[in-house]
Amino acid sequence: MSQRPVPSVTEHKGKPSAAAVASLDPRWRASYLLLAPHRLGFFLAMVVLISAGVWWALVQFDRISGALGMAYALSPSLAHGAVMTFGFLPLFFSGFLFTAGPKWLDVEPLPIGSLLLPMLLQAAGWLLWLAGTHVSSALSIAALWMAAGGLVGMTLLFWSLVRRSQSDDRVHALTVGVACIVGCLSLAGLAISLMLEAHAIALACIFTGLWGFVLVVYLAVAHRMIPFFTASALPRMNAWRPFWLLWLMLAVAAFEVAAAWVEVTGLPANWAGASWTLVRGLVEVAAGGLLLWLALRWGFVKSLKNRLLAMLHIGFGWFGLALVLGGVAQLLGSVQGTVVLSLGSLHALTMGCLASLLIAMVTRVSCGHSGRALVADKTAWSLFWLLQVATVLRIGGAAQSAAAGWLLLAAALLWAGVMAVWGIRLGVWYGRLRADGRPG
Repeated sequence: MSQRPVPSVTEHKGKPSAAAVASLDPRWRASYLLLAPHRLGFFLAMVVLISAGVWWALVQFDRISGALGMAYALSPSLAHGAVMTFGFLPLFFSGFLFTAGPKWLDVEPLPIGSLLLPMLLQAAGWLLWLAGTHVSSALSIAALWMAAGGLVGMTLLFWSLVRRSQSDDRVHALTVGVACIVGCLSLAGLAISLMLEAHAIALACIFTGLWGFVLVVYLAVAHRMIPFFTASALPRMNAWRPFWLLWLMLAVAAFEVAAAWVEVTGLPANWAGASWTLVRGLVEVAAGGLLLWLALRWGFVKSLKNRLLAMLHIGFGWFGLALVLGGVAQLLGSVQGTVVLSLGSLHALTMGCLASLLIAMVTRVSCGHSGRALVADKTAWSLFWLLQVATVLRIGGAAQSAAAGWLLLAAALLWAGVMAVWGIRLGVWYGRLRADGRPG
């Protein structure tokens, strides 16, 4: 794609004139995706997100009906976990980090052309991964290495920004940079474990990527941005974000990474038995309770007056709820001998927390950088609450009941619909010039 020159529409004071704005090209063009990092990264992420959502809905439909007769060369559950962890989220990270990162670090932004190959490799790799799930495990593994190459490229580019920075405040950027390294190692570990047919290790690599890469990036951004957004939108609210809070949240993520390896390798049964389940449950309940307190301290109740801000706070609140739910499941498991609802707590984190924050943050960035008002309109607000319904349905589907399969199908269909409408809507914005005529 070559970048089409964009006519200047600014007057001498830097504000576009009404006539100049009216004269802008109204059409969607692929070349406009190269006008800003968020355009390219978010658009490709939407392609993978929508594809993965539709694919998983079809898998759930076929599980119940058998109408599609889908064949698998790879476990669909493992394929689902991998694409939901490593697929679209790093592309969203790319769009955000290469837009906001240079401002955080007070450095010149990278040329957009340097981001094109790493982003395309990731998007193409994950689309091939979905195809390989049905066609060939060898194709899936090759697709993983392609995506890993793109993630490594993204990580190296972000670290180049960090190394050039002379800013005194690089904590959040350094945290993100380390998390990206964990993501690269986890994705490579996933590919290697599948080559060796070590599926338990592959699952541990996915959990490591989720807790040690994806969640850590979210926590760094949340710690930096949620108090700032809250203070700027609500009167009498201070941007309270002491660093001990960040260290505490990162410690929780590190604990869950360790727990993933303990669980997957079978150490509890050989080492501590029910004692480990009890300890893990107590830690998760305590951590979840503390995070729920933090959500209130950051202005959860006051945020409900502002839709876009409420979306951020509700999403963060799901983090505490997910840990509490997981902890309760562990505590019940220590009594019953079997842990139940663990997938419910996992999806409270991924759908409730991560996806809610994703819709809130990407909508905010997309509105701001497309010349639109920083508000959640009726469409965005409705999609957000439909996502909450899908999350509750998925948590309900984790319980062992006769309706579990139907709940999973309903959750998958609702997820796919929400993400398709949201993704197509914003994808149209990314391929068009800003509504206010400004560059970017």
